[in-house]
Amino acid sequence: MFTKKHFFTLFSVFVIASFNTFSLNQAFCAGSEEKTTKPLNVVLLYADDWRHDTLGVAGNPVVQTPNLDQLANRGMRFTQNCVTTSICGVSRASLFTGQWMSRHGNRSFSPWKTAWSETFPGLLRSNGYYVGHVGKWHNGKIPSERFDFSRSYYGKHWLTSPDGSKTHVTQKNENDALEFLRTRPNDQPFCLTVAFFATHAEDSNPLQFLPQPESMGLYRGVTVPIAENATQESFERLPDFVSNEKNEGRNRWHWRFDTPEKYQTMMKNYYRLATEVDDACGQILAELKKQGVYEETVVIFTTDNGYYHAEHGLADKWYPHQESIRVPLIIDDPRMPHQMRGHTNDDFTLNVDLAPTILAAAGIPAPVAMQGKDLSPLYLSQNKPQWRSEFFYEHPMLKSNDFIPASEALVRKDWKYFYWPEFDREQLFDLTNDPIEENDLADDPKHRNKLVEMRERFAKLKAAAK
Repeated sequence: MFTKKHFFTLFSVFVIASFNTFSLNQAFCAGSEEKTTKPLNVVLLYADDWRHDTLGVAGNPVVQTPNLDQLANRGMRFTQNCVTTSICGVSRASLFTGQWMSRHGNRSFSPWKTAWSETFPGLLRSNGYYVGHVGKWHNGKIPSERFDFSRSYYGKHWLTSPDGSKTHVTQKNENDALEFLRTRPNDQPFCLTVAFFATHAEDSNPLQFLPQPESMGLYRGVTVPIAENATQESFERLPDFVSNEKNEGRNRWHWRFDTPEKYQTMMKNYYRLATEVDDACGQILAELKKQGVYEETVVIFTTDNGYYHAEHGLADKWYPHQESIRVPLIIDDPRMPHQMRGHTNDDFTLNVDLAPTILAAAGIPAPVAMQGKDLSPLYLSQNKPQWRSEFFYEHPMLKSNDFIPASEALVRKDWKYFYWPEFDREQLFDLTNDPIEENDLADDPKHRNKLVEMRERFAKLKAAAK
């Protein structure tokens, strides 16, 4: 017989079971919320002197970069990513501060003026991150005390240890990155910048590019294509204060590219260095996966500036041509929707955008003085946000105006305005019809209105960069 006692017993069991179920659900939800709000780790793979098309996935017919190609196929590659100043030290200062040179104040290789507390590594560390930097610094002496883990070295491809043994700089980059990952505390989010020295030339060495012996079999039997404007005629079309033998870009062209044989040797060794960096990146990514933290880590690959491969009869970087200012950018963010992965984006993204992007991934507000923009709306949402359609480029004079003259520009996808401040010289290029920037239209009456419009807009953006 079903009695009142049975009823209360069953009712009590139901209440207890319901309460336990509620408690479990509450705990599960709390755990899920904790998982979704857990700070993301950051690994920034930062190569040197590596322009936008030095990637297999970018259509380069020679260089082999399988690990970075895979990263691009998993994440998003930004095809119009540029630097605001194309030189090692200044570009690195812009990376860490999120500011144009005009604001952070580093005009060569000295420390920037921006407070450390307003840089992305400074802010991450003060918010509980374990922060490391290995490799090239190039902003004065690295402030090791501001990092939890730091190794600073660059300038040579082969480094001599105290015991006399030699290690290639890219191998040391890899070794130090793996040491950081394997010794870091497990109870803190982390941020690691791996600042490769490659593919930068060893400037004091006549060989310039010195890869590891096991890489020398790469690209044998391959003929590296030469750009159509890697000519004497293109060099002579430059302003006369650039198209002379005193100019450092021309000087370095002689070091690397002034005969067809030298060009092939230098470019193959340059590409060998690039493939070595790609392999090191693969080892670092494999370690993240081995540790089970890859899905909790934002991985970024980019570089400090572009590079002339003899275009315009020049070598190195500095000036506002496309070869100099466009650099790779790949982002793989665990928050990225599946449908956004493997895509490319052609918005103007800049090196100054990475600091606020990294801070946003960590849930830290960017300082008001940061001038870049968080890039994550470009890859986290299918609803495309309003974005910049132009930007101001600047580069200081180095040593003298016949060594590396200052250059500035207003850059758009269809037009580009150059200004050489020491010579009060303007140039105007129609990038739609002249993508290799050979035909200066500044003195063409038919383009007078365009010149005036871009000159005025250039002045506004230059003022805003301060």
